[in-house]
Amino acid sequence: MYVCSMENEVSKIFGIRAVIEAINSGKTISKIYLQKDLSGYLFSELNTLIKKHNIAVSHVPVEKLNRLSKNSNHQGVAAQISPIDFTDLDTLITTTLEKTETPLFLLLDQISDVRNFGAIIRTAECTGVHGIVIQKQGNAPISADTVKTSAGAAFKIPICKVDHIKDAIYQFQAADIQLVAATEKTENLIYSVDLTLPTAIIMGSEERGINPSILKIVNSKAKLPLLGEIESLNVSVACGAFLYEAIRQRLA
Repeated sequence: MYVCSMENEVSKIFGIRAVIEAINSGKTISKIYLQKDLSGYLFSELNTLIKKHNIAVSHVPVEKLNRLSKNSNHQGVAAQISPIDFTDLDTLITTTLEKTETPLFLLLDQISDVRNFGAIIRTAECTGVHGIVIQKQGNAPISADTVKTSAGAAFKIPICKVDHIKDAIYQFQAADIQLVAATEKTENLIYSVDLTLPTAIIMGSEERGINPSILKIVNSKAKLPLLGEIESLNVSVACGAFLYEAIRQRLA
């Protein structure tokens, strides 16, 4: 069985065999939805491929799959094919350093809201960010809402997927690119950090911020001043403030 639907340039496929063939053909799968308690030979084959390619999975009730497929012919499986091709991180770093001495990258530590993700992508493209790095697990997918909120910027800026953000941090540091974490767990304001250097800025998730294990290995931690009673900003707004401070310093 092969069923495909197109929504705002984001393709969804349904059926175990269809999803297996999509993975084997090299399609970039953003996420797979599996019916709870699914079993059988084909499911085992699919599960093996999911683990091999480290594809994000959500185990959902059949009602969720019925809504996604608008019918019941899904065999307990649905997959979302990414509308973009992801970039290899090593290639991104190498090609960017060949073009500029002061690259600017953005790392997202499990941003879960697709609209926040899309807004961040849009701002990153507007501020000349050379590439965005996300985790394979835990990050919002490149979905129809992401593409729409990014105003098409998702098609214009390189996006890399890594097994863990730590992997990217070590690669950036090996290339002499400083890692600056946006966190309230510091006394340093972003204005005291030299962003004219080759830099990768890390933004944390909406709920918990940046993982503590990541904060231990970054080069700098910085925050924005908050003068009102609300103790935090929306992550996409905070990201914009960080990126435009980098632009302000570089233009100066």
